[in-house]
This record gives sequence, C-alpha cells and structure tokens, in this order.
Amino acid sequence: MVSSKQTRTLRAIFETPTRSDIRWTDIENLFRAHGVEIKQGSGSRVRIKLNGRNMTFHTPHPKPTIIKAAVRSTRRFLTEAGIKP
Repeated sequence: MVSSKQTRTLRAIFETPTRSDIRWTDIENLFRAHGVEIKQGSGSRVRIKLNGRNMTFHTPHPKPTIIKAAVRSTRRFLTEAGIKP
C-alpha cells in the first residue's frame, strides 16, 4: 500500500520543471511500496528491479537529494515499469 507521503514523492518526480530537492530515502521508500527489488551494488550503486525493468542508480552523497538528471532517469524507469501518478 502506498502512503500519502509516497504519493507526494511520486508526484514530485513527475513535476515539470524537474525538481532537484527530492530525497533519495523518499524515492527508496516509494520503490519499496511498489515491491521493487533493491540490491546494493559496488560503491554507491544500487540495483533496482521492478516489473521486469532493471536500473542502476547512484545514491547521492554528501547531499541527501538527487540531481535533476537522476530525477528524469527515475521518472523514465517508473514510466517504463507502468507506474505514474
């Protein structure tokens, strides 16, 4: 079940113009709510699998928010996996 906070995170990912203030932990929680398989890769890499789609993300550091390019990649990944707000 998706919480209201996770719904807000999903809407933020799909906003235009692309936001740069979305926290990685909020995105991870959104992924988990949709049953995503998350595996830690080497270094800061995280492998994500959802509905037959695979993607590798880099966890942000030192800031907790992801950059705009990562938001766009997340949006594309979710769209391809059939998840939209």
